[in-house]
Amino acid sequence: MEGFFHAVFFLIILLYVIFTTWCTATAAAGIKEAASDRAALLSFKSLVDDAPFGALSSWNNGSLHYCRWRGVSCSRRHPDRVMALNLTSLSLAGFVSPAVANLTFLRTMDLSDNKLGGHIPEELGSLHRLRYLNLSVNSLRRTIPSSLGNCSNLQQLILADNKLNGNNSLSGAIPPSFVSLLSLQILEIQDASLTGTISSTLANLSSLNMLLLQGNNLHGEIPHFAELPFLSYLDCSINYLFREIPISLGRLSSLEYLVLGMNNLTGDIPSSLYNLSSLKALDLFYNQLEGTLPSNMGNALPNLQVLLMYDNQLGGRIPASLSNASELNDLELSFNAFHGTIPPSLGALQSLLWLDLHSNRLEARKRSDWSFITALTNCTSLLVLDLRNNLLQGMMPKSLVNLSTSLYILGLTNNHISGIIPSEIENFINLTVLDMSVNDLRGTIPIEISHLWQLQYLDLSNNMLSGEIPPILGNLTRMDLLYLGSNEFEGAIPPTLSNMLVLESLNLSNNRLSGSIPQEVLTLSSLTNFLDLSHNLLNGSLPLEIGNLINIGALDLSNNRLSGEIPNTIGKCAILEILHLENNLLQGSIPPSISNLRGLKEFDLSKNFYSGQIPAFLDELPDLQYLNLSFNSFEGRVPMKGVFKNASEVSLIGNPKLCGGIPELHLPKCTSDAFAAKHNSDYKLKGYKWVLLG
Repeated sequence: MEGFFHAVFFLIILLYVIFTTWCTATAAAGIKEAASDRAALLSFKSLVDDAPFGALSSWNNGSLHYCRWRGVSCSRRHPDRVMALNLTSLSLAGFVSPAVANLTFLRTMDLSDNKLGGHIPEELGSLHRLRYLNLSVNSLRRTIPSSLGNCSNLQQLILADNKLNGNNSLSGAIPPSFVSLLSLQILEIQDASLTGTISSTLANLSSLNMLLLQGNNLHGEIPHFAELPFLSYLDCSINYLFREIPISLGRLSSLEYLVLGMNNLTGDIPSSLYNLSSLKALDLFYNQLEGTLPSNMGNALPNLQVLLMYDNQLGGRIPASLSNASELNDLELSFNAFHGTIPPSLGALQSLLWLDLHSNRLEARKRSDWSFITALTNCTSLLVLDLRNNLLQGMMPKSLVNLSTSLYILGLTNNHISGIIPSEIENFINLTVLDMSVNDLRGTIPIEISHLWQLQYLDLSNNMLSGEIPPILGNLTRMDLLYLGSNEFEGAIPPTLSNMLVLESLNLSNNRLSGSIPQEVLTLSSLTNFLDLSHNLLNGSLPLEIGNLINIGALDLSNNRLSGEIPNTIGKCAILEILHLENNLLQGSIPPSISNLRGLKEFDLSKNFYSGQIPAFLDELPDLQYLNLSFNSFEGRVPMKGVFKNASEVSLIGNPKLCGGIPELHLPKCTSDAFAAKHNSDYKLKGYKWVLLG
């Protein structure tokens, strides 16, 4: 018995020694691993070149435990082991240190929305516990490391908005090793400059819920993703994918979002897609798809919220059954060949926000064909109604003004709509874009249109509107673009248009406007695109204020009755590229200040009463591609440099006293070189005066 107790005692002593040794070894290992984690973090910091606003200042505190550093989280079960590194949106610049791979307990790493460059370290593939990796919105380059396929517990991999360039010669941009990521639920690599094809290995990732590859340079066919039972979001848009949409996509029973727009897809839309009853968004825009939409489409896809089919080659009628997709809020079918009438049943879509049907062959030949407008008055949240470039004709329905007051875009251009613009147009208090151009509208512009104080774009051109342009339009101070050309407006140009302080483009051409050009309108330095007052009855001289158009790109005052000389102040319009003054009553000589217009590309002074010599500085304008001085009274030697070297770029006919120039101009030889020399000297002297006197 005594021997038994000795044995038990000996066993207890042995176990104690073993336990003590194990605890000591474990503590030592823990200390070693903790030191390793700290060293890995410091290595990461050493490769960060810039951490603005003290983003990593806590990492410099030697007395602060690294588990309390900004962005660092440690495990509860293993208190000194780093479990998460979250440094998103801190504007960090530099590189991702390979030493991060020594954080062997890491489950989450989020370095998104920074300025990190270089490549993704191959060593990250040793992080076997990693579940979430987000390196999006950086400047990372080169290929995606194949070693990431070793992170078998990875559930979310987000590499979007980088400059990854996948030239993997085996299977394109996405490594074949990703076939091992069987736990992966979310894969986002959009806007990353990826090349190659979409790897078929992705079709084996049975846990995948979201696959976002839009905005890359991927080509080839769309793989067969039929065996992904949990896939709810597939976005391969804005790539170079071609051939037909795979029929097998119709077997993705959980799919809610299918986005394949802006590719080179061809053929018919597979009927199998209409089996996806859970589909909320079907975006196939900007492809070359053909065929028709099935008449029962709304019944087959009752949960549809977004349908984008614009810029394809689709035809047939718009399915009336779309009204059964009661949550549909965005319907865009523009730039196709849909014909027939617009279904009034669309008015049942009470969630409808955006209806874009422009550039089709949709018809309204009789009054009942316009009933869809009355029906759409039920869509009280409608923001956009775009019916441009169709075959709608007849009187504008009175119910138009009963549409949603939330409407901010109304496009009716290029149809055959007649009638007047109703004064009730003022109901659209949120309207920012109103385009009724290229129709058969008559009458005057109602003054109530001035109550649309949010209006930024107004185009009523190419109609038969008459009367005066209401001065009260000047109240529309947010106006960017005002197009009233090609109508029958009379009277003076309202000086009040100068109140439109952000106006960039003004077109009043092809009317019967008379009087002088208001000085006030020429004070709008905001005019950056063009000012077109051509083909009117304007008279008087060009105001000196024309020099205030310092940002103007194109100025067309042609085909009026303007007289006098071009003011020297024109030289202040330094950005001017197109200047048309032809067919007026202008006279005198071309001012030397024109030489300041170094970007001038088109210059037309034809059919006026200019005289004297053609100034030598015109051949020094580097960008001048079109010069028309025909039908004036110019005389003397024609320059031979610059634009004058190409007969197709210059027109001088109707100036019988001109001589010289290149042979292709077929002008007589000059008889007095001394006179030509004097002409050059005089213009240079005038040019020096312009520089000195401003």
